[in-house]
Amino acid sequence: MVKNKINIKNKKARFQYEILDKYTAGIVLAGTEIKSIREGKANIAESFCEFNDKGELFVINMDVQEYSHATHFNHKPKNARKLLLNKQELKKLYKEVRNTGLTIIPLKLFLNDRGFAKLQIALCKGKKLHDKRETIKDRDTKRKLNRINKTYNT
Repeated sequence: MVKNKINIKNKKARFQYEILDKYTAGIVLAGTEIKSIREGKANIAESFCEFNDKGELFVINMDVQEYSHATHFNHKPKNARKLLLNKQELKKLYKEVRNTGLTIIPLKLFLNDRGFAKLQIALCKGKKLHDKRETIKDRDTKRKLNRINKTYNT
């Protein structure tokens, strides 16, 4: 059993994109990559997912820092890493990306109960500037309401 729970989030994703559907995918990693992820040295803020010619899904621009105790067999930090999904899920995602122009964005990188690295990905639609302003306005009003409730409840 894994002692420390790794939970690396993409905080910008919910602000910049409207999330339509979520999936959990496994990742093909080298030995030094998984050790580095277990240390918490990964970043998915700038990353996105893309299909290759064979219909396989890859996460691009995911930054996994080099493992500190590795020798010259270390990995490249910004390598493209293959994602593992069911064939039906891959076909559905491929169709959505090709036909409607949606984007696949990683939301969260975590370790499951068995110690395997998993990536929660989402089928997203980019938000326009006025949508982002509306999100900020909603967040501010919720914050103000919570402050008012706290003052009256205590």
